[in-house]
Amino acid sequence: MSPAESKLTQGPLNGVRVLVGRARHQASALSKGLKALGADVIEIPFIQIRKPRSFKPLDVALERIAEYEWLILTSVNGVEVLSARMKRWKIQSSQFEHLQIAAIGPATKTEIEKVGLKVAIMPEQYIAESVVESLRGRVRGKRVLLARAKVARDVIPRELRKMSAIVDVVEAYETSVPASSRKRLLAVMKDPKRRPHVVTFTSSSTVRNFVALLGGRGRHSTSLRAGPPHMIQFASIGPITSSTMREFELPVHIEATEYTIPGLIQAILAQHM
Repeated sequence: MSPAESKLTQGPLNGVRVLVGRARHQASALSKGLKALGADVIEIPFIQIRKPRSFKPLDVALERIAEYEWLILTSVNGVEVLSARMKRWKIQSSQFEHLQIAAIGPATKTEIEKVGLKVAIMPEQYIAESVVESLRGRVRGKRVLLARAKVARDVIPRELRKMSAIVDVVEAYETSVPASSRKRLLAVMKDPKRRPHVVTFTSSSTVRNFVALLGGRGRHSTSLRAGPPHMIQFASIGPITSSTMREFELPVHIEATEYTIPGLIQAILAQHM
């Protein structure tokens, strides 16, 4: 068994195998939290983060940052890219002082603050719809910059434009299916001694890519039907991810009530206490 599939011997999740499918560089927080509770963690990324085809749209927006009144960041990935481009072009955090910044959740907020920027708004629920509600009445006639993944839900730009905001959407990064994970995932799912008791999903993209890695057949995949008699539980970080799971005919056995990594860990723990 590889180090990524090692287990701790004691804890409330002792003997529970949990498959973590986050991008490799982001898996540590979820894996560490689960291991601390005794889970046997299997790390196989369902998603990988890549540079966009061009940074030009983002760089142009940063060059004109003085023209914007709001900046919206919906992921840690987006913040990391923003920080890297600021360093590349020697842009100081002071050039963002005029901006109102909205962060989708606490992890994104923390990362923004590491860059030296101040977050004005973080919604109560960490989903796009809540970001929209938190901006209602604040953005009419305002210029808004939204830095996000190449493929993302259009809730924020669509709804803010309905509020008469002027919204520019720029790609900070893109996601793809890591083909190198296919062989490992299939092997783990077919092996009764290694097959997970819980599969975690932290975004809609991880759901789509998990299904794609298994051959695009969702719950009808032979990899999900084969193996020991125990039923795999599927754990979701929140309602949007759960909706995508149902779209691909994957049952939602566990859903976090707080849409964060700690919230997901607590939901898994509650299910297995």
